[in-house]
Amino acid sequence: MWTLLHLKYRKHVIASNAENGSGNQKTGADGQDVILEVPLGTVIKDADSNEIQCEITNHDQKYVAVKGGRGGRGNMHFKSATNQAPRYAQPGEPGKEEWKILELKVLADVGLVGFPNAGKSTLLSVVTAAKPKIANYPFTTLKPNLGIVSYRNGRSFVMADIPGIIEKAHQGKGLGIRFLRHIERNSVLLFIVSADSDNIKSEYKTLLYELKMYSPELLDKPRFLGISKCDLIDDELEKMIAEDLPEDIAYLFFSSATQYNIDLLKDRLWEIITTS
Repeated sequence: MWTLLHLKYRKHVIASNAENGSGNQKTGADGQDVILEVPLGTVIKDADSNEIQCEITNHDQKYVAVKGGRGGRGNMHFKSATNQAPRYAQPGEPGKEEWKILELKVLADVGLVGFPNAGKSTLLSVVTAAKPKIANYPFTTLKPNLGIVSYRNGRSFVMADIPGIIEKAHQGKGLGIRFLRHIERNSVLLFIVSADSDNIKSEYKTLLYELKMYSPELLDKPRFLGISKCDLIDDELEKMIAEDLPEDIAYLFFSSATQYNIDLLKDRLWEIITTS
């Protein structure tokens, strides 16, 4: 299970009531629990306070979001030496009624960060079995895509294609903070900038700024810069571009179309994942 889509139109979740006690000292049956299955990375918030109450990060992890009321004690509980057959019992408590917000933040080892059409979806389709929608227009990817990257000696890691960020995304422009939150749950950030960009350094700094304005803690994550679509340039232009790249981040030129440096990119990412 990778999304919360199955809960999109299920606004009310109502557990059944418990049954009343009956004769012969029989206790009423408990109400049936309602269990909602959610993907890893689901955050449960209180709708009124917006307080985070739980994060589902482990398989089979359970959390009671809303408790039912306790059952009342029957008349035999109040039996005493002076009252052998009490005619009163304790009523059960009503169950709670609360509003919760379920929010999904994708969990992945490597998150792809870049403007629309930077080549993120194409890279994901090349290094994993994921089949994201790919086209030459902005916002082709409208939801995060996850894929398993096969590595050497049977090892693997998870890569997430985060929908394209644009300038002022932290203010809600474009797809806005709807997808910026997914970046929080990635261990390593792979910034993707196309080799045919007008200014790679400026584009990288803009991406970095958007992350900082959304959450400064994102800048503490290990990051790597991938220059995509290098099949569109020759060796001489690649050297010229390299001379003007940011000095505070390691980088690698690659091409998903020709698979140039794809294995080397995996090596670099694996090294960062295992050492950070």
